[in-house]
Amino acid sequence: MSALAPTLEAFFTERLMSQKRASRHTIAAYRDAFRLLLAFTQQRSGKAPSHLDFDDLDAPLIGAFLDDLEQARGNSARSRNARLAAIHSLFRFAALRHPEHAALIDRVLAIPTKRFDRTIVSFLDHQEIDVLLAAPDRGRWIGRRDHALLMVAVQTGLRVSELTGLRCQDVQLGAGAHVRCLGKGRKQRCTPLTTQTAATLRVWIQERKGQPSDPLFPTSRGSSLTRPAVALLVTKYAKVAEQHCPTLRNKIVSPHTMRHSCVIYPA
Repeated sequence: MSALAPTLEAFFTERLMSQKRASRHTIAAYRDAFRLLLAFTQQRSGKAPSHLDFDDLDAPLIGAFLDDLEQARGNSARSRNARLAAIHSLFRFAALRHPEHAALIDRVLAIPTKRFDRTIVSFLDHQEIDVLLAAPDRGRWIGRRDHALLMVAVQTGLRVSELTGLRCQDVQLGAGAHVRCLGKGRKQRCTPLTTQTAATLRVWIQERKGQPSDPLFPTSRGSSLTRPAVALLVTKYAKVAEQHCPTLRNKIVSPHTMRHSCVIYPA
């Protein structure tokens, strides 16, 4: 067996899961990065992933892989840099285990991230927020769920992963109403709720009738919403809201847009 396979396995089990206690989202992102890299290397070298060694993953190949992500797969520079960060992390881990590959590892670690122009994320004003919150059809169960989700999103500024990870037990509606969540970097966050948002959640939770550990905003089958599902529902309601608020037509409304709008949302 080559040195690469056991090192890659140890990187996930020891480094990410045991030492760093990385979130499942981080582990999934790293897994996808190496899945793409190994498939690309197999195509180039003709070797099965189980037979690949560090010599097969030199700096020229990594550079070609990163170029392929942008040119063939249409990835953005931001996505390219995220894949490179995963590769750098693996090679830093391997440097302590395989000093015989020190020169190769050093050349890979020297590959720089790609600079790119950062787009300015727009935000919604009071009128646009009100129209967006009114877009779901609250005569239907899904509409009432989506209305509550949108209100929590725009009032608290939670990330999509934090919204989809909320459980019924994470909402406290007594004095000092708030929601608790596990945020970025595995940090516990406690975010206060306005009177209006707390009232909306109180009605929703009564209808939801879930167990403490159940998702706060479930699918019709009871499972947690996914991040793409939340992005799709935000886009859908933004299209509905455009009919009543023309200024929304000039904005890209996404969950991240709503996160940027929370500071202006009235208490």
